[in-house]
Amino acid sequence: MKKLTKDKKNGMVFGVCAGLANSTGIDSSILRILAIIGTFATGSILLWIYLLLAIILPVKDSNENTF
Repeated sequence: MKKLTKDKKNGMVFGVCAGLANSTGIDSSILRILAIIGTFATGSILLWIYLLLAIILPVKDSNENTF
């Protein structure tokens, strides 16, 4: 498993879902859909977790390999 970072280059809002996709190997589109569904299903708790991750996760270095 790779280090969890934000991927602003491939991200749509803050790059959290793209960073999760890079570290887990799951398609970022699937993670984005699950994040939206999860936000409504949990009564916005997942939205707060997403925002917290957007604040605390470091941004991916542009020099890192993306294999």
